[in-house]
Amino acid sequence: MKADPEQRAVQLGEYIAAHNATVRAAAAAFGCSKSTVHKDVAVRLRSISPALYGQVRAVLARNKAERHLRGGAATRRRYSRR
Repeated sequence: MKADPEQRAVQLGEYIAAHNATVRAAAAAFGCSKSTVHKDVAVRLRSISPALYGQVRAVLARNKAERHLRGGAATRRRYSRR
C-alpha cells in the first residue's frame, strides 16, 4: 500500500479500532508488513490523532494480554488433528 504515511496510519488505526484486529490481521488486510503497521499506529498516529491512538492502544493492549491464550488454542488445534 503506497499511500501517504499519515493517511495510512489513520486508516490502519480506524481498521484496528473497528474490527478489534491484531497487528498481523491489519497487515494482511492492507498488504503491508507488521513493522509498518506497528510504526504507523504506535508512532505516527500518536501525533496525528490522539483520540484514535488511545482506542488503538486499548485494542492492542487487550490483544497482547490474550495472546498466550491464542497460542495455546492454536497448539491444541494443531495436535488434536493427529
